[in-house]
Amino acid sequence: MTHDLTVVKLGGSHALSPLLHGWLGAIGRARGQVVVVPGGGPFADAVRVAQPAMGFDDDAAHDMALMAMAQYGRALTSVADGFVYADTMRSVGDAVARREVPVWSPWPMLRAHPDIPRSWDVTSDSLAVWLATALHARRVVLIKHRAATATADDDLVDAAFPQLIARFDGTVLVAGPGDLAAADTLFGCHSATAA
Repeated sequence: MTHDLTVVKLGGSHALSPLLHGWLGAIGRARGQVVVVPGGGPFADAVRVAQPAMGFDDDAAHDMALMAMAQYGRALTSVADGFVYADTMRSVGDAVARREVPVWSPWPMLRAHPDIPRSWDVTSDSLAVWLATALHARRVVLIKHRAATATADDDLVDAAFPQLIARFDGTVLVAGPGDLAAADTLFGCHSATAA
């Protein structure tokens, strides 16, 4: 699929934030041009807390983290009009064609994908770039709960991000809370500087 698409990673830190509905509204106004990649939010946090207590390995934690993204994504489709759950490339393309907002689930599609390390080195940031590459999207917007000047800032992105971003030909933008007021421009066809 080749489109003037923006892949929007909506951080899980927004799940319980008063900013959530503002971001969903802005994303919804770009329906037909955006694909949402949900973070893991409180669902992934539960995996992080349970892992040392239960002792399951990173392989299991990886699967559970992908399922956590699916859970957050499913919740988003319930609270935002025009957002639909999409767990295959075909369902993503169909939703875009219907001018809906597909909320992509990496589970079970990426469970055993050779490009994706099965560890905490991979988060929804890297998966958003992976999806953007697969869709030939034009840009990725990482919506974070804190502002940043570049995707390389300290712990802003995961360890696998540099490897996956090297394969992506588009623009990457990082948006923080202060960008919500001008969010409509993030998802349009304006010129932007790669982060």
